Amino acid sequence: MAGLRLRGVHKFYGKVHAVRGIDLEIPDQGFTVLVGPSGCGKSTLLRMIAGLEVVDEGTVEVDGAVVNDMRPKDRDVAMVFQNYALYPHMSVFENIAFGLRMRKVPNAETRERVHRAAEMLGIPELLERMPRQLSGGQRQHVAMGRALVRDAKMYLFDEPLSNLDAQLRDEMRTEIKRLHQELRTTMIYVTHDQVEAMTLADRIVLLRDGVIEQEGDPLELYERPTNRFVAGFLGSPAMNFVPARIEAENGGLGVRLPDQTVLALPEGRRSAYADQVGKTILIGMRPEHMHRDREGEQRDGFGRISVTVEIVEPMGANTLINFHLGETSILARLDAYAAEQPGQKLDLLVDMNRAVLIDPESQRVI
Repeated sequence: MAGLRLRGVHKFYGKVHAVRGIDLEIPDQGFTVLVGPSGCGKSTLLRMIAGLEVVDEGTVEVDGAVVNDMRPKDRDVAMVFQNYALYPHMSVFENIAFGLRMRKVPNAETRERVHRAAEMLGIPELLERMPRQLSGGQRQHVAMGRALVRDAKMYLFDEPLSNLDAQLRDEMRTEIKRLHQELRTTMIYVTHDQVEAMTLADRIVLLRDGVIEQEGDPLELYERPTNRFVAGFLGSPAMNFVPARIEAENGGLGVRLPDQTVLALPEGRRSAYADQVGKTILIGMRPEHMHRDREGEQRDGFGRISVTVEIVEPMGANTLINFHLGETSILARLDAYAAEQPGQKLDLLVDMNRAVLIDPESQRVI
């Protein structure tokens, strides 16, 4: 078990500044996910923690000790890679046991550890097979088994599920989360998939262009993003952003949309925007925070918009509809079995308690 601290960490590839002064603390026994778009520096950061990349500036500390100059094999970390990295000429047993063999662990202990890891992963019947006889999901189980036998301080995962199909990714996410709950060991996981980040993490670190945009527990980033990038990155489908204006309305405050509809701000939120009256903003509305207005029902903190349905996408558990507010295309996620058709008029309720107001110049949440 290990706590990890990064202080002022930089990484350069020639003139490319890949990681830009990262300060980060990762708690002992937590499951931390580094997430962000391609090229944001998340895999580079993970490889510096593992010792596979040199830290150009700053320090990496494990349990309070600086490990910058420590070789990867001496850091007591285990890593699961995207490409499995299995030896094709070795059986599953020997692939899992390989790291233990290199450390000259006695044969009896090696067998015990391999069988224990195989039982945890549900693959004891695969131990005598060769990698070519395995499916993608089974190969990823073997790669994880090779890491688990280490009993390491930290487990590092570099986009391990990106080569799997959707169903296998769902199954492996559950498997990885179950393993963390059993092992209670520090795990750091890299992905570009925000669904993986939300479902796996105790703590999310969202990166862009080599810097941390926001970190915190998944619901904190989802409900209280600090800027437009964070708000738009987390959530599927993504948040809608609509140009609007804050105005005084009937003794309160409201947000005027491009179609001139005014959505009243809940009383508890008005004081935060009292000095923004008359200013142009962006209002962020998540698709799941819009609901059908059923016969004029009244719901505290909800505003009403009238829209014309353009596209209907039945998803089984819910239905997505597309419409326009002014020139902005909007997506709403409604409950299942929608009867809406393209061209139909529809009233929707917008949850203004959870809407996000953004300064269009700074891109920061107001």
